[in-house]
Amino acid sequence: MPTIVQREVLPLRAEDLSLPRRLAALAYLALAYIFYSWAWNTVDVLRPYIAADLRLTLTQAGSLYSAQALGALIGAVVNGQLADRFGRRNALMVVMVGYGTLLMLGTGVSSYPQILAQRLVLGYFTGSMYPITVGIYAGLFATGVRGRVASVIMGSSYLAISLLGVASSAIFDRGLDWHLLLWVGAIPVVLSLAAPLIVPNDRALIPYGGAPTTSTAKGKLPIGELFSARYRRQTIMLTMVSGFNFFAYQAFSGWATTYLKTIRGFTDSAIGVSVTWMFAGSVIGGFFWGWVGDRYGRRASAVGFFIAAALILVYLYAPISAATLNVVAFGYGACLACSVVWGPWLAELYPAHLKSTAASIFNWGRVFSFFAPLITGQIAEAFGLAATMTIASAVFSIAALIWLSLPETLNRGDTTSPAAEGLPAT
Repeated sequence: MPTIVQREVLPLRAEDLSLPRRLAALAYLALAYIFYSWAWNTVDVLRPYIAADLRLTLTQAGSLYSAQALGALIGAVVNGQLADRFGRRNALMVVMVGYGTLLMLGTGVSSYPQILAQRLVLGYFTGSMYPITVGIYAGLFATGVRGRVASVIMGSSYLAISLLGVASSAIFDRGLDWHLLLWVGAIPVVLSLAAPLIVPNDRALIPYGGAPTTSTAKGKLPIGELFSARYRRQTIMLTMVSGFNFFAYQAFSGWATTYLKTIRGFTDSAIGVSVTWMFAGSVIGGFFWGWVGDRYGRRASAVGFFIAAALILVYLYAPISAATLNVVAFGYGACLACSVVWGPWLAELYPAHLKSTAASIFNWGRVFSFFAPLITGQIAEAFGLAATMTIASAVFSIAALIWLSLPETLNRGDTTSPAAEGLPAT
């Protein structure tokens, strides 16, 4: 009888996938991220209408964000690990169906407990998008271009906020029911069905430039590896960087509109213009810091926090005109976007099989933001808004120092051509 020789089927390498195939996957992730951002930001954009519809107090209306943020923290921890164990593409599909469905369910809530529960579960699914998305694109693209890839994802998030604002204005101008904005959740539910056709199966794929991944030991949670003796200090320090970022953001940006109205005497329209400048800065800054991170290293982007800290002091204490203040706001927003490199950086600091669990560290810092409004509010009452907002300058600086103390992951000897990845050369 003839001998049958069986050949071993080797896993496919990410670099063997065509560039159009990988860019199509990136475009799909960006689209999914747009609807995630839409769902997440309805808690802020639609807050006054939700409050009026359900007759909520200001405290109850504000608690909706806290419930959503708590859900996001839980979702990031739980689903980041599930994605690493059972496949990130699979997890992406589940999460898209989850946040789309929960957004639509918001049309049927009729009481405070119901809206609180709906926002908590919606947060659970939306909070999972960041670690899952990072885990997928970090495996599809080379280290030398991941910063700019992350900028595309961040840009799609800001685009969603703009689209939500435009859609809201159109809805209200025409006297239509604002609940129509929640039915947009049907789109990601349907879109999730296309994931197997567009996004490569990460469970059968060797990450770009890497070796076949080894899964977490049976019976051991992926998060346990993040706190193993080898990574414990690093994980704690990264959580602190993320937490200080969220705290500083709340201390300054969270009070910015109140400061402009009560201290600087800005009109409502002028405040809107100033916030727009800050938002525009973040959009442009994301692409700039993504380039910096790919060119000079992930830690190089920490300078953005130092500049933001300095601009806060200019914003609060320099005798400048309203026009100049808006320019400073633009610069501050641009510098905040330096954290765009955290997605690739977190994924690169740990073994490939922990990419999504590692990226979930970004959302762990939200624990700090839970306490920020309470602490800064008390300081504002005792010492004034300027004093409270000045704290953000110090906290951003501390976050930058911790950031610089952690390892660099960009291999300066990486000869991967950005042009070969379809991205601008550095």
